Amino acid sequence: MIEILKSFPDNVVAISCGGQVTKEDYAGLIVPAIIHALKGHDKIRLLYEISSNFTGYDPGAIWEDMKIGLGHPTRWERAAVVTDVDWIVQTVRIFGFLIPCPTKVFPPSETVQAHAWIVAES
Repeated sequence: MIEILKSFPDNVVAISCGGQVTKEDYAGLIVPAIIHALKGHDKIRLLYEISSNFTGYDPGAIWEDMKIGLGHPTRWERAAVVTDVDWIVQTVRIFGFLIPCPTKVFPPSETVQAHAWIVAES
């Protein structure tokens, strides 16, 4: 389940997810939000909040995530991931060098700091 978070600047795509994330979540919400932001900005930012009830991604969602990320490698300005899901934290830390922009992981107790960082001037 995905929700687009409002009240962020239009160069920030802010997402909250929990439960199982599906290809339909990507196709119906995330990809359109990213495409919309890219139409108005040379570079965009991503805030990805993953709740503790997150159960995983289906294979189609993983594919959609890779396509949207790799399809615009120079258009990402920064990304913030807010989660206490250990395997997500470790995956971002281990494979962070593959992410084409500065990326920070924040625990849920630092959500306010993640929001401030994602909107801060460079």
